[in-house]
Amino acid sequence: MMQSAKSESDVTSLAPSSPSRSPKRPVYYVQSPSRDSHDGDKLSSMHATPISNSPMESPSHPSFGRHSRNSSASRFSGIFRSSSGRKGGKKRNEKGWPECDVILEEGSYGEYDKGYTRRCQVLIAFFTFVVLFTVFCFIIWGASRPYKTEVTVKSLTVQNLYVGEGSDFSGVVTKMMTVNVSLRMNIYNPATFFGIHVHSTPINLLFSDISVATGELKKYYQPRKSHRIVTVNVEGNKVPLYGAGSSITLSQTGEVEVPLTLKFQVHSRGNVVGKLVRTKHSKEITCPFIINSSESKPIKFKNNSCTYD
Repeated sequence: MMQSAKSESDVTSLAPSSPSRSPKRPVYYVQSPSRDSHDGDKLSSMHATPISNSPMESPSHPSFGRHSRNSSASRFSGIFRSSSGRKGGKKRNEKGWPECDVILEEGSYGEYDKGYTRRCQVLIAFFTFVVLFTVFCFIIWGASRPYKTEVTVKSLTVQNLYVGEGSDFSGVVTKMMTVNVSLRMNIYNPATFFGIHVHSTPINLLFSDISVATGELKKYYQPRKSHRIVTVNVEGNKVPLYGAGSSITLSQTGEVEVPLTLKFQVHSRGNVVGKLVRTKHSKEITCPFIINSSESKPIKFKNNSCTYD
């Protein structure tokens, strides 16, 4: 009697899910690792997942199929399904995965360090070159300083000398002088590794601090270790002497002696390393002498006749 009641209950419980009366099959259980384990051990919780081979519980059942598809979609696709279902969704790549905007860094820290180190090396090399080149220029400049241009006044030839009475531009009567001489000099460049550019200030012929004649040595280039003889014309025409002319006396024959002083400066410039390193020298020359209008021979100057400063 109890056996018949048990069978009826079994039939009653299976009636809604199965149209036919099939023998009850064993229930299997699947053991899955627990998601709540945090200590890394191999303990797992048992979840009873009945697997039934009944027609109502098969995957072909509508309700069970929708559930399985939804669960698998939510389990594996997640947000990708929700994003793909919208209009204007993200683009997908060849494998079907949605493309994401990725911000790429311009370079790694190693590349930045290498670039910074390279710039530092370039700056260090540049400053080292500048320092070495500056030291080199100072050495060359110091080596070029002793090579001073040597100037020697050789002779002076009187071509014309006249002293007479006259009047200046304002009409004042005074003695006036006309003089024309040629000056001969020897210029020597002792430098062994550079040439020089030579010129002079106005060459003045002075009578009692009055410039009665003027000339100038034009600029020229002179090679290293070379001598050059230059000639400069110094002349003046009807220069008024005013009170200073009272000291000049004329002889009965018309001869006259006039004490004069030759004064000028000679400048030289040597480009040792182009225009970066230059050496400059100046020499002031003063030569007193006496001109006799009757003498036609050149006046020769000795070594002690002139002063060279």
